[in-house]
Amino acid sequence: MIRALAVVVPAHQEEVLLGDCLRSVDAAMDASSVPARARHVVVVADACTDRTASIARAAGAHVVTSRHRNVGAARRSGAEHALRLVGGTEPDAVWLAVTDADTLVPRNWIAEQLRHARGCDAVVGTVEVRDWSPRLPGTEQCFDRVYPSGGGGAHPHVHGANLGVRASSYLDVGGFPPLPCSEDHALVTALESAGHRVRRPRDLAVTTSARSDPRARGGFGDYLARVLDVGGPQSPLPRT
Repeated sequence: MIRALAVVVPAHQEEVLLGDCLRSVDAAMDASSVPARARHVVVVADACTDRTASIARAAGAHVVTSRHRNVGAARRSGAEHALRLVGGTEPDAVWLAVTDADTLVPRNWIAEQLRHARGCDAVVGTVEVRDWSPRLPGTEQCFDRVYPSGGGGAHPHVHGANLGVRASSYLDVGGFPPLPCSEDHALVTALESAGHRVRRPRDLAVTTSARSDPRARGGFGDYLARVLDVGGPQSPLPRT
């Protein structure tokens, strides 16, 4: 049974979108079965010169400041801080969830992860985009062709914007590697290789942005810019 919960949000220059993200995270935590005293939000303000850190503090989040300019290192720092916050709880009973600052999670996000956690060690969800206006016409149609996410069964995608893992399993594989991109995919690969149970529900999606100035080079936003916007889906989705 999960008795403590932490959500980690890496953020680089995210003063515009972070507030909405944290409100959605708070709503999802409130809808979970974990008591308020055992719930934490950790924002890693990574190489920020804007109001990211102050917005996070005003929202009640714990703030870690860093100069990594590296999403893998930022997630890792956030998870380390989160584990210190729940240090009195056995790792088997701690759930770490991660999302991105340009993402909105649904109200049932945590509750569904914890429901799946009764029979697995990690949950990997999908993403959706509702506002395609920053992108060229046709990008949405290209994305729909290469990213079918509806229906039952498992899906092949991995996104740091929609991921949860039992702390004991996370620690067993050494956590997020400090990679500039694909750190989420590396973590999930390590979990599966070590025999930890990973569930990939198609019906647990978060809403992420299609902005034209993505923060993590080589990630989801960069894929939209480099592939979908310039001629259609000729390559598989990145490992993000």
